[in-house]
Amino acid sequence: MKFLLIAGFPDSLLQFRGPLIEALQAEGLEVHIAAPDLPAGNAMRRRLEEKGLIIHDIPLRRTGMNPVADFKCMLHLWRLMRAIKPDFVMGYTIKPVIYGSLAAWLARVPHRFALVTGLGYAFQGQHGDGNARRLLRSLVQGLYSVGLRRTEKVFFQNPDDEALFRALKILSPITPSCVVNGSGVNVAEYHPATLPAAPHFLLIARLLGDKGVREYAQAAARIRARRPDIMFSLVGWIDDNPDAIKQVELDVWTGQGTLNYLGRLADVRPAIAACSVYVLPSYREGTPRTVLEAMAMGRAVITTDAPGCRETVIDGVNGWLVPVRSAEALTVAMERFLEDPMLAERMGNQSREIAETKYDVHKVNAVMLREMGIGTSIENRI
Repeated sequence: MKFLLIAGFPDSLLQFRGPLIEALQAEGLEVHIAAPDLPAGNAMRRRLEEKGLIIHDIPLRRTGMNPVADFKCMLHLWRLMRAIKPDFVMGYTIKPVIYGSLAAWLARVPHRFALVTGLGYAFQGQHGDGNARRLLRSLVQGLYSVGLRRTEKVFFQNPDDEALFRALKILSPITPSCVVNGSGVNVAEYHPATLPAAPHFLLIARLLGDKGVREYAQAAARIRARRPDIMFSLVGWIDDNPDAIKQVELDVWTGQGTLNYLGRLADVRPAIAACSVYVLPSYREGTPRTVLEAMAMGRAVITTDAPGCRETVIDGVNGWLVPVRSAEALTVAMERFLEDPMLAERMGNQSREIAETKYDVHKVNAVMLREMGIGTSIENRI
């Protein structure tokens, strides 16, 4: 049995899909990986091959909407599938889902799945958006509809995304779907850590406006105006995205001492261990992996009452939910932890418990394999 996993960003394979890949291998499947930027000799490619994976470098451009380049990528995927003849194909993120699903259908792959891990820039718009963003949203919705129509089942990471795809008729009424608890987190690798002596807030994200980075910086500036002893750390990088934070903005925040910028980290656990409260003011997520990691390490969470985010926090139990785009509400939530020094510990303990019971990666992957018919029923399925 062969399983082909298609990714748009190779660094996500081990970080977000590593346990799923291991679960597939444990079921005896030969796992193939198709992703861009994995030429022979590449360090990430070597790491993947050392795990027994068969790697295929593909000409996929993660951002941009060049129809010629995207068609060439789909043609490449079709040829690849005709050559390796996988029994299962699954893509995640926009382009692997759309073009991977179409290529798998054309190549007559028996079992085709899609994993919608979040809706991205095209779905984040507001009523007053310009024509370009509205056109992009319409185009992406149409492409999604065509691609998902060729799948056997679609996985979502929160019920809001599933409901939206149904309401917009992106997902056909006859196409089954399943909501899973995000990508999960390995609770054995993210251990609870002792809280620091002083309050310390942390945000980990790609530096995009839609991640709420500006609101985080505004709230930090308000609190530090009264409490300059409070630290606000930021981990991430400026992404190749139309919504990316500008370097000049980041320079102002760090230059004024508003944010303690730690850059891009290969391992975020030391940063989480150093904080007392994790903050993610995102406008929309699939299910934010960084929040799950912080919860597993026993951290209280402040996030938004937005799709994907609201599932991770029971308001008032393991953290606080705040409105999207509200630096004022975010400031108030942060100040609650300054007013009650024991609150972070109480809520952090609840976060760890929720991570263990709801977001354990092995539980999440068991659901996905069962829904794909992989495991004890695999011989009856193929």
